[in-house]
Amino acid sequence: MEIVLNEDKNVRIDSYLSSELDYSRSKIVKMISDGVILVNGKTVKNSYALKQDDVITIGEYKEEEMNIEPENIPLDIVYEDDDVIVVNKSNGMVVHPAVGNNHGTLVNALLYYSKNLSDINGEFRPGIVHRIDADTTGLLMVAKNNKAHEILAEQLSKKETTRRYIALVWGVIKEDTATIDAPIGRDNTDRKKMAVTSINSKDAVTHLKVLKRFKDATLIELQLETGRTHQIRVHMNYINHPVVNDPVYGRRKIIDESGQCLHAYSLGFNHPKTNEYMEFKCDLPECFENILKMFEEESI
Repeated sequence: MEIVLNEDKNVRIDSYLSSELDYSRSKIVKMISDGVILVNGKTVKNSYALKQDDVITIGEYKEEEMNIEPENIPLDIVYEDDDVIVVNKSNGMVVHPAVGNNHGTLVNALLYYSKNLSDINGEFRPGIVHRIDADTTGLLMVAKNNKAHEILAEQLSKKETTRRYIALVWGVIKEDTATIDAPIGRDNTDRKKMAVTSINSKDAVTHLKVLKRFKDATLIELQLETGRTHQIRVHMNYINHPVVNDPVYGRRKIIDESGQCLHAYSLGFNHPKTNEYMEFKCDLPECFENILKMFEEESI
């Protein structure tokens, strides 16, 4: 693959390619350092400033191979039958493996726990129908066979599931209820982040309801109408009420290292076999409760 510059970009090559390609910036830096990306047939540093008529050549890049092993990691199973598992994911647990992080994930734990998981999403995401962030706690549905996976995924696509979250956000929200309707896509300056943008974005809708107000924070319930990457965190940051302890979108001090105050407390769906509506709920985790107690005496 070649890219020929017709004008003087005068930008770093890693910044330019991270905005042009669907690769993370860290991956591009690795490709440059490994000599997979060349400029005018020569290796360059990732800080190289592009010039007019530069020819960028991008060779084949073989990702690091991953071996996914079952691991005996405790799981909080809220519900299980022959078709579906509902699990309460703990704080800090990544949902599925990726290059450089193929241990300690929910998938590793599921592979140890059950021999029956759908394989629609490939060998690295068995059973995984949807995801939540590593530092977000709460409920996920896992498919134990492909038929169940297809039905549950279709419900998500048609917005027929119910997903409610509890979050503690910075600042006092004056309105009792609100709807945030703002499209989300990749951040133009940092490809690892998402942002509200009109460029290469998808519709994103979040409904919120105030549960309790504090001196400098608000406890809210959120319901997702869509399921974009980092949707709640991006939307709350967009309205200047970022999630407390959010390490990426927070823009405020981190109170402690226990994780962000965002919890998927309610999950509802029609059972893939019986079509019966089922809804599950789980309490706030201890890490969230501990931070919440710090604000309790300041309620208004």
